[in-house]
Amino acid sequence: MKPYRVLVVDDSAFMRKIISDLIENDANFQVAATASNGREAIEKVNELSPDLVTMDVEMPEMNGLEALKIIMAQRPLPVIMLSGINEEGMKETILALEWGAFDFIRKPSISNSQDIIAVGVSLREQMKEAMLARQQREARASAYKVPELPAAEAAPAPQPERGPVKRSPESPKKAPELPRKPADRLKAKPELSPASEKDKGKSSPGRTAPDSAFPPDAAKRPALPPKPASDPSRNRSKEEAKPAQPDSRPAASAAANYESSAAGGDRKSANKGLRKLVAVGCSTGGPRALKAFLENIPADFPAPIVIVQHMPPNFTKSLAQRLNTFSPLEVAEAEQGMILRQGAAYIAPGGYHMRVVPAAGGQYAIDLTLEEARNGHRPSVDTLFESILPYTSLERHAVIMTGMGSDGARMMKSLYDSGVTSTFAESEETCVVYGMPRSAVELQCVRHVLPLQEIAPRLVQAVK
Repeated sequence: MKPYRVLVVDDSAFMRKIISDLIENDANFQVAATASNGREAIEKVNELSPDLVTMDVEMPEMNGLEALKIIMAQRPLPVIMLSGINEEGMKETILALEWGAFDFIRKPSISNSQDIIAVGVSLREQMKEAMLARQQREARASAYKVPELPAAEAAPAPQPERGPVKRSPESPKKAPELPRKPADRLKAKPELSPASEKDKGKSSPGRTAPDSAFPPDAAKRPALPPKPASDPSRNRSKEEAKPAQPDSRPAASAAANYESSAAGGDRKSANKGLRKLVAVGCSTGGPRALKAFLENIPADFPAPIVIVQHMPPNFTKSLAQRLNTFSPLEVAEAEQGMILRQGAAYIAPGGYHMRVVPAAGGQYAIDLTLEEARNGHRPSVDTLFESILPYTSLERHAVIMTGMGSDGARMMKSLYDSGVTSTFAESEETCVVYGMPRSAVELQCVRHVLPLQEIAPRLVQAVK
């Protein structure tokens, strides 16, 4: 098999050399060309048709973000962004992921050989995943293609006249069925939603067709709903949402409440406060998926949403701030000891596991820890899902969206086996990488397998 051809884009000749060497450490990839700015990158993409591009975010003349938008509009292909760790670079990286980049890595420190090696491992892993995802999309497109009929058979048979077509009760446009009553949950058998089969190959307004991993130009997106006024009863307003560093842990730790509850042997007691909770996990392609998900959850949603998105430290803060501008919910990077509130979403900070633990008055709080990485990640979706497993008096809903690997699947299975049947997974046709959802589906613990655009409406129906 011929190696995949890569275009390396960076304004630094030294960095172009480092990245090129890291790529060609894998015989499956070959650097076809390099470019020093976004404008040159666009020209070489059109000229050479590479399989993949690595793109620096900050460059003179035309930066990586501007080049990415043009490439996605003219000739979509997997683009991996190389980001600096300064605040502006992180913000632009989040935008790049939203506008179609496959994923990103931070730029290596040129004075640290171990860091260069680690970045190389991460880069090659992402490139392999990008090529695998492309092959899977092409295979699906080929499987769905209708073969051409000979000329004699091509003409359709005459059809009798029909009256107005009545919509089938199973039409995906009809409001989904209400979830089973709690008393029936333990008896419920796993069933995959037919929506994923019905909607294959369809597109929804304002989105690309599901088989495309790239979103439309942001300028064409519909206007967002007005933001609700801040509620003084919430833990903080959007104007105050400046998450503190998670390592400054308060003395009255939420973890202490958890240990006290566990010691008493009754984690169901005193649950007079929070009644419902949604836990979400995602990885590669997650920032775009979270935007589509959160902007369709109403401000009066009667449950907090806790989210694990695999992402390095500091980037999660930029992600939360960006998502907060789109969602009717209050979206923030989680802090130690935060009390979970309805109508709010909390994103686990990069580098920390996030757990949900009991707090006073039947409330629940955030607990951040520096335990070892799990499934290769910190934060880990399995860690979050595991933390809500004991709270049987809490109505729990679990969601897994796009991402490589299997993080979250095992603990979703544990939740399902314990009676939590409100479980959701993103279907293959809209995933950037169908890894984490596939793992959950294969464990037969997913009640609803849905295209991305249907997850939020169906979840709202289930929670309300």
